[in-house]
Amino acid sequence: MWSTFIVQDEESRPSAASGGGAGTLTGMMGVRTGGGKRRTRASSPSGNALSESQEGKIKFAFFVAAVGITLTVLGVGTEFWVELAPSKGFHNNQTCLAAHHGLWKSCTKMLWVADVDPERESCGPLDLPGESNCTFFKFYTTGENTVLFQKTPAKNLTVMSAMLAIFGLFLMLMGAVCIIMAISKGVQFFLKPASVCFTLSGVLVFLSLIVFHQSVLSFLASDHTIPLHYELS
Repeated sequence: MWSTFIVQDEESRPSAASGGGAGTLTGMMGVRTGGGKRRTRASSPSGNALSESQEGKIKFAFFVAAVGITLTVLGVGTEFWVELAPSKGFHNNQTCLAAHHGLWKSCTKMLWVADVDPERESCGPLDLPGESNCTFFKFYTTGENTVLFQKTPAKNLTVMSAMLAIFGLFLMLMGAVCIIMAISKGVQFFLKPASVCFTLSGVLVFLSLIVFHQSVLSFLASDHTIPLHYELS
């Protein structure tokens, strides 16, 4: 009887060992499987990546922003912000003098009275053929003020208008850089600062126009000897 019990006990040990080994192996596989699941979840996108449709919209927005920046640069650099014209008979009966200026320089243009519309009381328009002469505002270099038709531009308002326009243009460039970063990195994080930059730039450019209009009114009120007709571009 004892020999039979010993033989049965020896036969049951390998099966238990194999069962324990299988359980241990199953537990290890379960741990590895769980780790794989965790790794898969960690490597999954967090929701900030750009889809193809979003990337196309952002590229279109960047194209519109590039066009807006180009037009803003041309607008800030041009000298056709306002046109000033006295009466046709101010200079002499054959020629008349008109002027225009922007944020940085002023120009005068000599026109022939015969080319001016007979129904027009003031000299112009400036697209007529004539001899023009342009100079930069001296208060940017030497601090002296410019005299046009015995009137002096408001230096402080003109400088303020120019600085607002420059700051607005700078913010536009920063917004464009943020859009480029959003497209290159493929994340939406840079879109929020881009929208803030473009919003502030629009506000600054609008304020620049308002301040410039006030500078024109101050320029016209500086002297009433020569009446001028003005047109904002």
